Amino acid sequence: MALISVGIDHEHASLDLLERSTVLEHEWSKVLRALISQRNIHEAVFVSTCLRTEVVAVIDRFHGAIDEITATLSEVTGLDPSEFEDKLSVHFDRGVANHLFSVAAGLKSVVPGEFEILGQLRRALELATEENTAGAELTELFQRAITAGRRVRAETTIARGTTSFAQASVTMALEEIGEDINGAEVVVVGAGQLAGGVVRSLLSGSANVAKLTICNRTVEKAEALRTDVGDPRVVAGSLDDVVTSVSNARLCVVAAETTTPIITSNELVGGARPLLLVDLGVPRAIATDVDGLTNVRRIDIDDLRLRIERVLGERHEAVDAATAIVERDVEKYLSDQRARGAAAIVSELRDRFDGIAEVELLRRENEFTDLSEEQWVLVRSLVNSVIAKIAHRPTIALKEAAGTDQGLRLNEATRSLFDL
Repeated sequence: MALISVGIDHEHASLDLLERSTVLEHEWSKVLRALISQRNIHEAVFVSTCLRTEVVAVIDRFHGAIDEITATLSEVTGLDPSEFEDKLSVHFDRGVANHLFSVAAGLKSVVPGEFEILGQLRRALELATEENTAGAELTELFQRAITAGRRVRAETTIARGTTSFAQASVTMALEEIGEDINGAEVVVVGAGQLAGGVVRSLLSGSANVAKLTICNRTVEKAEALRTDVGDPRVVAGSLDDVVTSVSNARLCVVAAETTTPIITSNELVGGARPLLLVDLGVPRAIATDVDGLTNVRRIDIDDLRLRIERVLGERHEAVDAATAIVERDVEKYLSDQRARGAAAIVSELRDRFDGIAEVELLRRENEFTDLSEEQWVLVRSLVNSVIAKIAHRPTIALKEAAGTDQGLRLNEATRSLFDL
């Protein structure tokens, strides 16, 4: 069996394709069950965020698994395989660890070092564990990747400054609006992790907003976020309150999962005051037809990505340091995997040798009745020493080749030669 990861991400796909391939979190369980029912897939973890939809799996046949994962992604997203096959990012065996550790470290995020990806990976593993689709191999891989991600943020400056979509989007919005934000009303649609980050960034930054309305499909969650923030300027409402709230707002940030746009031009026609709309949704939560309205400006994740790319130079040293940590942690993980992969057959081989020696010593014990107890101990010590020397080279070869094609061949040959 081998490891594979297959995904659609912002490095290789357009925002349009990303939003059409996004799977909402409440549907992840269905995807996991579909994956694990496939012939070549033995373990699977699935994650779908605003900029990444990915499967990590333990598989049998490489090409068979690729076909099965592609078919599953097509089924759950409604996309024809021809729309995304040439945009897939595929990693195999060692490359999976390199990829996942880098993702967890924030090295493959639009905002380098952003924290949100760690929570997303953790939730993906937890759900796969609940659905019994993540076994020991994927569990360790994800846990080690998440640990490496935490190390990167603790030991480098990659997470200094703007480190999340929430902070980056607020910074970008405030740069667009300028002093107009002072004394203005703001609307945030959504009450999840991303929306919470937006709310906190707006309230704790330099912006002196007069009122912040949280609108969410579930009002209780909006109320919970309002209580958690503990700021008297914050009020909570439902999605039905969005239109009324936006009509009085200077800024509206939408950070909610939705299959259809929450705001369209129909709700904004006739608005006289300037309005900045920030769409952090994938799929888009604000219809692009608002771009034709007077006094309305819309920015989305593509704009955010361009802005981040312009300031990436400030973090090159931190990125290099983070990359070095990832490389070391990947090597340690792979080394531990190789050692464990070889441990079973090495143990079986030594047990086989020791068993043969023990049987022979017992069988011929009567031929050495004239030996004293001390001499018998010496004979056993000599036999054990010979066994250790015979087993030494095969043991080293099995450990060094573990986790490789050569290791698989040596493993099979050893089992055949010594009837293990």
